[in-house]
Amino acid sequence: MFIIRIVLIVVYFCFFSRFATQTLQNLTSLYTLYKHYFSIFSLVIESSKPDTDRMVAPVQQPSDTTGSTNILRPKTFDNYVGQDHIKKHLGVSLASAKMQKRSLEHILFYGPPWLWKTTLANIISVEMETSLKSTSGPAIEKQSDLVSILSNLQENDILFIDEIHRLRPQVEEILYTAMEDFEIDIMVGSGTGAQSVKLALKPFTLVGATTKLSALSSPLRDRFGNVLKLDFYEVEDIETILKRNSEVLETQLSDQTIHALALRSRWTPRIANRLLKIIRDYMVVGKEVSDPKVLEEIFHDIWVDEKGLDYLDRKYLSLLSGTFAGWPVGLNTLASALGEEESTLEQVVEPYLLQIGFLERTPRGRKTTLFSSEYMNSL
Repeated sequence: MFIIRIVLIVVYFCFFSRFATQTLQNLTSLYTLYKHYFSIFSLVIESSKPDTDRMVAPVQQPSDTTGSTNILRPKTFDNYVGQDHIKKHLGVSLASAKMQKRSLEHILFYGPPWLWKTTLANIISVEMETSLKSTSGPAIEKQSDLVSILSNLQENDILFIDEIHRLRPQVEEILYTAMEDFEIDIMVGSGTGAQSVKLALKPFTLVGATTKLSALSSPLRDRFGNVLKLDFYEVEDIETILKRNSEVLETQLSDQTIHALALRSRWTPRIANRLLKIIRDYMVVGKEVSDPKVLEEIFHDIWVDEKGLDYLDRKYLSLLSGTFAGWPVGLNTLASALGEEESTLEQVVEPYLLQIGFLERTPRGRKTTLFSSEYMNSL
């Protein structure tokens, strides 16, 4: 009887081991098959999306930080075109600060992206003959990071913080006394023995840049002596910028070509310079860009039409006016239909469409305007 039990246990163990091994092999095969199909599905999804490096995207691209782009940026107010109200105000402030041999009042630039806020900070530094230290809100993660930056500033230096609205609240609090009294409070020790020690700073000027003025807290916003709004450029100003920069790049362009570039620039110098360098490249390889037909083919190849709209913009408008027949559509529905994130549509696509009157936001959702419908029907 004992031997029979041993035999049954061995048989059961062998059967279970075989079953477990087979099950494990099946699971491994399923996992491998899942990975295979998932990778194919990911490739299909990625290939169906338009290129994220949109030619008219409101984000900095690698080509925007190359040496050729740096030489296109104006270095003084004499070469800076547009924003006349800001230049006039800053000219007075700079002259007054130089005469009194003091630092400038803190400056906050706000407005749409791509309008050369960083360039203005560099010009202020040049005009004041001081050093410029540049950083951004997301880059300053801890209070100690900001304390290190502030303590290394020399007298009358310029500290430029891009995307200042993205500063962490605990980091932002350091700026309050730094901007007003040129000193910061540092906690020494811990627990009941902790003490607050004041660290004196040399007078400096904080230049902040933001695309979301409302995202700044009131205590920080109120400490800026100059709050200046940058507007979109006029087409004539963009043409002047393009003429100057084409000479810098040693590229001879006709007035007709420059006007075509200006119309597609979305009224912003950064995109205008981006398009200018593309046209320069086509000229180098032998394209006759002075021919309107050739120029139109180039714009067609890079998905930019005469309104500055690209593939994603036109697909967005086509979906609203065609698929949804002009009825109001929610942002979530649009994002799902286009395969894009809601934030991409809200922050990248919609601002320009609203600016040119092609889009209307209603409580019921997004809808196209009469101007948009007429333009899309003409394509």
